[in-house]
Amino acid sequence: MFKHSQLESVKAWVAHPAHAAMPLHARVQRAIRQLIVEGALGAGKPLPASRALAQSLGVSRDTIEAAYGQLHAEGFIERRVGSGSFVSEMTEFAPGRRLSQRDALSRNQAPKLSKRGAAMFGGGGVREQLSPRPFVHGVPETRTFPVQLWDRLERQVRKELGVQTLLHCDPQGTEPLRRAIADYVNLERGGRASAERVLVLTSSQQAMSLCANVLFDPGDRIFIEDPAYYGARKAFDAAGLECVPIPVDRQGLIVEQITAQPRRAKAVFLTPSHQFPTGATLALDRRLALIEWAARHQAWIIEDDYDSEFHYAGKPTACVQGLDPHDRTIYIGTFTKSLFPGLRIGYVVLPPQLVMPMTVARTLLDGHSASMAQFTLARFMEGGHFGAHVRTMRGVYAERLDVLARFVGKHLSDFVAPRIPVGGLQLPCMLTCDLPERAVVDAARSAGIELLGLSGLHHARDGAPGFLMGFAAYTPLEIEAAVKKLAKVLRTMTKR
Repeated sequence: MFKHSQLESVKAWVAHPAHAAMPLHARVQRAIRQLIVEGALGAGKPLPASRALAQSLGVSRDTIEAAYGQLHAEGFIERRVGSGSFVSEMTEFAPGRRLSQRDALSRNQAPKLSKRGAAMFGGGGVREQLSPRPFVHGVPETRTFPVQLWDRLERQVRKELGVQTLLHCDPQGTEPLRRAIADYVNLERGGRASAERVLVLTSSQQAMSLCANVLFDPGDRIFIEDPAYYGARKAFDAAGLECVPIPVDRQGLIVEQITAQPRRAKAVFLTPSHQFPTGATLALDRRLALIEWAARHQAWIIEDDYDSEFHYAGKPTACVQGLDPHDRTIYIGTFTKSLFPGLRIGYVVLPPQLVMPMTVARTLLDGHSASMAQFTLARFMEGGHFGAHVRTMRGVYAERLDVLARFVGKHLSDFVAPRIPVGGLQLPCMLTCDLPERAVVDAARSAGIELLGLSGLHHARDGAPGFLMGFAAYTPLEIEAAVKKLAKVLRTMTKR
């Protein structure tokens, strides 16, 4: 028979709200198993008869029999005909082998990570909002996405390809999608792509991590923009690279500071079409100078073209990859912002010599991207729906940018100066008052408003204070209400 303390322990485990989703017999089984594992029930100890335990716990006998049956199947107890149920003879769970207090405490301490693991954990990862609220940046409008059209194309794919959509696919990506991506990059971005050079991934973040770990060794130097996209810096930091910041002005990365560097770097990372977070576009002469530098030093240019589809003033500049005759540019693109985040498809256009190494490396991470989504996206692009959707959303986002700029000027002029970009999905605002950036961001978050501080995006975290305001996912009415709420927050802060 159980001791009183053991019976109470089982009752407490069974009744705990955290275990409510489990079937009742599983809760009883887990509670008894825990007593055995902890050594509270030693080897050879008898368990109560199923009828008696059922009565003590207020459950049916069938529930106890099911719990005992599972314990027996797992080897925790022995059932002897005519004698009852007993704890199995397992020295691992004998009382003498119970964890000491010191062992129990050490088990709860932080694990010893590798240097790379510590860098990844210390960097905080790259978190995405599950339910975006104003003004989360980089999130597209999804409420008006043509879901019915997408569903129809997906049904067509299932009907025509059948079981093929349920199997593993080429780790480089399905050929129809790679061909569609190459056609798009060539036509819309002025690229030099082919289906053979495209590698389909889950995200641009995965592409950056692949580049960091496949092309470079810990301690290698890489030039990055300053300020820079935090996801890129974290990927390079986690790989143990030395990030060398290069300032950005109104014409983008100051390439002269790269060519004048006495110490060489293995690569440069940049967002030339729409610099994150300033919105600057890299000037043509600087693009050409960068291409020449990479060819001369056999360095790589990692070009992140994360939201070039959304350019509101004139035609976007051709990508660096399309201007590079030396094949030193790695072009990264994503459908997260142009379509929807849940799609989880990004891609990279690679120099021919990197296609196989990068493809093999990605098989160590996740094998391949989901086949069904790839085939459906290929149909979406081949049918002209992708281009039509982008054109529609470009108009929607241009209007929302105008709305946000207008309301910022009307309600926040005492606190910030907006820097209206020519494209993208976010508006940079520089603080012109004496309020600390961190305090503003924290106060806004408490009021239900998300802002990304700008100073922390600088290498030394000493940039001019300000914040980014994403606008793409929010209607004009939502933008107006959120700006008014933010203005109220800032006025309250200035009165303290």
